[in-house]
Amino acid sequence: MIRSLRTAVAEVGPDALPALVSRAAAAVGAVDVVIYLADYPQVCLVPLPAGSGAAVPIEATMAGRAYMSLEVQHAPDQPDRLWVPLVDGCDRLGVVEFVSPAVVNDEVEAACGEVAGYIAQLVKNRRPYGDAVERARRRMPMHIAAEVVWGLLPPLTFGTNDVVITAILEPCYDVGGDVFDYALNGDVLSFALFDTCGHGITASTLAALTINAYRNARRSGLDLVGIAGTIDTWLRAQHPNKFATAVLAELDHITGTLRTINAGHPGVQLLRDGRAVKELPGPTALPLGLHHLTGREPTVHEENLQPADRLLVYTDGVTDAYNEAGERFGLGRLLDLVQRALNDELPAPESMRRLVRAVVEHQFEELEDDATAVLVQWQPPGYVLPPGLRP
Repeated sequence: MIRSLRTAVAEVGPDALPALVSRAAAAVGAVDVVIYLADYPQVCLVPLPAGSGAAVPIEATMAGRAYMSLEVQHAPDQPDRLWVPLVDGCDRLGVVEFVSPAVVNDEVEAACGEVAGYIAQLVKNRRPYGDAVERARRRMPMHIAAEVVWGLLPPLTFGTNDVVITAILEPCYDVGGDVFDYALNGDVLSFALFDTCGHGITASTLAALTINAYRNARRSGLDLVGIAGTIDTWLRAQHPNKFATAVLAELDHITGTLRTINAGHPGVQLLRDGRAVKELPGPTALPLGLHHLTGREPTVHEENLQPADRLLVYTDGVTDAYNEAGERFGLGRLLDLVQRALNDELPAPESMRRLVRAVVEHQFEELEDDATAVLVQWQPPGYVLPPGLRP
């Protein structure tokens, strides 16, 4: 099946991918293969192409269980169906449904898993050349500010044997000023979370300058102080009286040495053995765009991590979400939810999905501010994680 797809896909556009996959189903003994993608809020799985079938809820379905657990699922009452996670590296895209009269066994599951992995690569690689994937994932119109922000972001999840980083962002269709980025270069994982002031297109425009100034400074080889100074200079020059709070970080994934600058942002939470153990010192600098008010260079905090430590970085839209009774979501609720997810041995991306769903539900599905969070886990070379701590 993979050989058949590899030959055919090079000659067609992304819109033709679902039909190609379906036609090649017989190669694995299936009568049909259906691609489902997670919608932007990660509430439903929607068939590709858009409008070709009903959306499937992620909660309380076999397809959703495959997505949440990253494990192949099949139900005794539906012996002709197999749901396989659609994952590119560590980035969850959705699930693939195999419909087959064949008896499901380990050999069938292995073959379908291999095919699903290749389909994930095709979806990811063909996505930039058309709008088929975007149209399928959108269940309502997206505001222009959100279009700008989503166009800036890297994949939500990335991982290697040494480190995993995963992020979440809400509200998906109307975000404005929160952005994050990461890059793995040699021994160092660089990552950053920004919360720009304002709302709508004004905030997204500021976010675009901020994240690109960050990338330019990082790619120029500047250290954290130099990166912070570059972003601060550009914001002050192009958007006087505007600013962005930020956490800028570098993690040596060989030694576990973490260096951070906290520019007016909520504190980074250090989680160890499934619970929060400390908040890293901060802020260590004024928000970016306001450094001229002191004239001092930002202070870099250094922390030595232990194997399997996790770092939780978030914007104030997470903790400041209010429910109808006027209760803040708060840091305590945030940490409790994350700790329970970790202790339930959920994959890191699923922990973050549940976190943001809890925040949205707390504020009756109408967030007044962007809610963004990033979770980073470090596992040094040669260290075997206990089962409950594996990403």
